[in-house]
Amino acid sequence: MLGKLWKFGRPKRDVDTSIVICSIDDERFRQVTASYAERMGDARYEIIRIPDARSLCEGYNRGLDQSSGDVVIFSHDDIEILTPDFRERLTGHLRLFDVVGIAGTTRLLDGRWNSAGQPWVHGQCVQPALGDGEGYNVEIYGQAEHLAQPNIHALDGVFLATRRAAAKEVRFDAKTFDGFHLYDIDFTFRAFRAGLRLGVCNDILLYHASRGGYRDPAWRTYFERFQRKFARKLDPGPPGVATLHAREPVRTKEEALTLFRYYLKQCGLAEAA
Repeated sequence: MLGKLWKFGRPKRDVDTSIVICSIDDERFRQVTASYAERMGDARYEIIRIPDARSLCEGYNRGLDQSSGDVVIFSHDDIEILTPDFRERLTGHLRLFDVVGIAGTTRLLDGRWNSAGQPWVHGQCVQPALGDGEGYNVEIYGQAEHLAQPNIHALDGVFLATRRAAAKEVRFDAKTFDGFHLYDIDFTFRAFRAGLRLGVCNDILLYHASRGGYRDPAWRTYFERFQRKFARKLDPGPPGVATLHAREPVRTKEEALTLFRYYLKQCGLAEAA
């Protein structure tokens, strides 16, 4: 099975945005599709589901080859877009950048985008409360100084939006990263090194249902591959302060969005709120 194309809106030749999602879970796919449908509104877009990806690199490359939009989004299947005017904000950012995400770094020390610590990490996300607690945490990785942080070296892969030409130029390294880890850091770091413009969208808030982590033995395997591939190309020097800029507990996703808007105003980014 080569993957199923889910199309919305006008005929394929008129699609502006292609959204590629690798998902084996029907319920997750239903939920993320509903989220994109709500936020994309009447935009001309398509969602390409890859239900049998051998790796995220392989699946994303296959989805890219099936896509037709001038903008290509690579998305996890366990996210929800909380920002109501997501489409308008994303469109604005992609006028200035070739690749954008919601978390990343201006200094890459190794295969973890957040290893540099403060003040080099940027972005935000809503995640489940730590432990067995109820509710959510609004996690702010670095203080927002711009609507989109420029000079980014690498981005987290929970959500990546690209200009089509950039995605075609870089592609995903399915030979080296033939699993489900480090695909994103490799792709975005190579994009940065190729001279493409990367940015973190400081005004877009997503909920990510999985916290992830670096304890999986498979992650360590791909981390070591990344280190070998880029051993002499990473930023030197010790890390900064390994802490979040802020973590605030909330009861609902609506509270998370309200808190995030207040935070942006406090940063002097009232137009983002």
